[in-house]
Amino acid sequence: MDSEAVFIQVGALADGFAPHSHTLAPLADLAGRQLALHFADGELATLRFVDSQTLEWHGQRVAYRATSIRDGILFIDFLDPQRANASISMVCDRHQGNFTALYGALPDQRQVRLDAFSRVEQGLPLTAVQAMFRFGRLDNRDAPLPQFTDELIGLRNMYTYSPTERYEHIYLNDNFYAWQCLDGVEQGLADVDRCHYVKVAEKLYLFVWREKIVPTLGVVMIDLQGMRTDGKILGYQGSDFAALSNFAVGAHAQVLNVTRHPRGAA
Repeated sequence: MDSEAVFIQVGALADGFAPHSHTLAPLADLAGRQLALHFADGELATLRFVDSQTLEWHGQRVAYRATSIRDGILFIDFLDPQRANASISMVCDRHQGNFTALYGALPDQRQVRLDAFSRVEQGLPLTAVQAMFRFGRLDNRDAPLPQFTDELIGLRNMYTYSPTERYEHIYLNDNFYAWQCLDGVEQGLADVDRCHYVKVAEKLYLFVWREKIVPTLGVVMIDLQGMRTDGKILGYQGSDFAALSNFAVGAHAQVLNVTRHPRGAA
């Protein structure tokens, strides 16, 4: 009998993804620019790009990564300077004039070590990874706000992240998706995890997942026109919880099939 695959820490996952990764090249033309963010709840904020590697957020400077998977669409990601073990990912659509901000946070060691049965007994979600979505408009333009969507549900997709790393996703319902590693450092592993879907534009989605075994936050753009993805994965470097790993991921995408369940009897 073959040995059973074991879950690895996010730092080891980053090492596996790094060689010859299919991530997009960072944008190099944002230096000196800024985005005026008008949140739907009334908050105003400014995202100012100091240079190609540093931005200013609420008066604090932090390293960032920005890419554009489609013309006019920015994906911006950085560690939250105001919260420990947390990140902010933004999708800004300069054509429509709107944005989605995803505030993610990892649990601390005490929360991680609370077992699944105890979480169920206490009425807690199985994953302690947090994700909060906020929507808004750029430059106070009269634009529609992004919306959650069910358009990915039923798709079974394959993602090739590098010559060695390949995964399959099945988008099950509004709250969960299934994944398995076909090739790579997690080969043989599979699970069903909490997820969220936001429609950004036609056939372009922000997909977010929160894993429950090894604390992991995944945030990726899925472009079903260009058939590729780009985003990031956030987790702890190792099991000592001493350092974060916030690394870029990108893949070539392929739709394997689509399942449409028949409606039940009225």
